[in-house]
Amino acid sequence: MSSQEIPLDFAAIISTVLEGVLYGISLVMFGGTLWALGYGRLKSEINRSMALIAALLTILSTIHLAIDIKRLQDGFITYRDTIPGGPEAFFADVKQETFVFKNAVYSIQTLLGDAVVIYRCYVVWQSRSIIILAVLLWFAVAATSVGFLYNIAHATVYAEIIFVLNTGTWITSFYALTIATNVLSSTLLAYRIWTVSRGIPTPVRVTQRRTKTRLILRVLVEAAILYTLTLFAVLMCFAYENNGQFIVLDMITPIISITFYMVFIRIGIAKNSPASATPAALSPLNFVDVQTMQSQQRLHPMQSAQSIQYLSMDGDGGGGGELVM
Repeated sequence: MSSQEIPLDFAAIISTVLEGVLYGISLVMFGGTLWALGYGRLKSEINRSMALIAALLTILSTIHLAIDIKRLQDGFITYRDTIPGGPEAFFADVKQETFVFKNAVYSIQTLLGDAVVIYRCYVVWQSRSIIILAVLLWFAVAATSVGFLYNIAHATVYAEIIFVLNTGTWITSFYALTIATNVLSSTLLAYRIWTVSRGIPTPVRVTQRRTKTRLILRVLVEAAILYTLTLFAVLMCFAYENNGQFIVLDMITPIISITFYMVFIRIGIAKNSPASATPAALSPLNFVDVQTMQSQQRLHPMQSAQSIQYLSMDGDGGGGGELVM
């Protein structure tokens, strides 16, 4: 499949339009996330760490979209008649500062999103050994992102350079490692929630708790699938040297934000619905009392899951809880 089947100037227009649509959706979901984090709570009870991460994701998405709009202006208006070959030649120039910068923004957002999932795994497992592989993969993603950014910054002016052996290896490794990190972390997180929820002694409202636990699992799986499939589509386009990768790649930035926000919104809606008579039981792993869990693991290793203190989606304030979702 030839990389020239999709003209680069056409790909730039389509990718920016689709990115803009997804960005608008992510903005609405950002508002929903702030609602989920702050509804019915005092200001001191709001989890500022997750609110900050949500804001950072929105800022990075905004910067990425602004760069793409700037590139459209430069390619079709500012340098249309000054660069031999016109707009397509402009978008083929991977050494453009805007192209390198937008990919740097994407890399930062990827690392931030993956770090959040790994952190969730650590909170629910309370074991560094469990997340060692995920952490190593995260550092590998960081290293490959630096490698491919360096290569495209020092590449020739042709877009085909990203498909050649040296640069292509860095980019392929980046996508593959990102997929591996996301799948591994999401699987560990979902498995832990499932296994712990099975051991919860729930003599009262058993059905309600299991239903809410299934909601958490479903949301996590849906978010992981959405992100993984998008990454897989980019990897396939790149493997077949198709310029469609530029379209899907620009869509990933708002998708990372969307997958982050959807977890909070779905849980927040369920928690504040009339059927939720006991918000504290919404998610058995929204918060984990770290000290209690560690002490129980030392005393009763086989029954530690049943000794976890289940708290509601409170903030950084009391209880010593750590936000998972």
